[in-house]
Amino acid sequence: MAPREVRIPVGDTWLYGDLVLPPGFQGLVLFAHGSGSGRHSARNRQVAQHLQHAGIATLLFDLLTAQEEQTDQNTREHRFDISLLTRRMQETTAWAAAQPELQHAAIGYFGASTGSAAALIAAARLGDQIAAVVSRGGRPDLAGPVALAAVTAPTLLIVGSADHEVIELNEQAHVHLRCEKSLVIVPGATHLFEEAGALEQVAQLASSWFITHLTSLQYTA
Repeated sequence: MAPREVRIPVGDTWLYGDLVLPPGFQGLVLFAHGSGSGRHSARNRQVAQHLQHAGIATLLFDLLTAQEEQTDQNTREHRFDISLLTRRMQETTAWAAAQPELQHAAIGYFGASTGSAAALIAAARLGDQIAAVVSRGGRPDLAGPVALAAVTAPTLLIVGSADHEVIELNEQAHVHLRCEKSLVIVPGATHLFEEAGALEQVAQLASSWFITHLTSLQYTA
């Protein structure tokens, strides 16, 4: 299942992404990476491969343009610009929904770190256009109580047991969510889930959540 590079129009520029469509895929998951990361994130790619083998299409894409990324490396001005990241999620979702091969596919979001906040705000704004959300070591608190309460997509929050501050932030966010929701703590895992088997647990949890909540017409690639 080789990825196909795609160009996604946003405003007067482009974002680049890697799209994988497994045979007979059910649903599409868009990945919102965390601060200082991108579509080549090894952790997100590992989770994406797990989803692909489960028959779920994936789109890993850069939330920032190359020029914005270069600026951000020096100033860090974009990585916490949740408003910008949210707009990019919405624009990419609109692009995906307009593709002939994807227009009937249910859409889910997988967010990491600050990308989780952008994914949740976009899910709140798009309502029933988003079928499920998964957050890995995320900052859903940055979405704010109003947006969290407006999310209708079933939402899974995953945090490592050794990521103490982020656990507390996720617990606070979990309270504000009114949709179907779950908060799972992965034993022994730190923020980046670098421990043996930790990221595999994340991938299994995410796969199960998306398989349950993403329902679409089947395609034969």
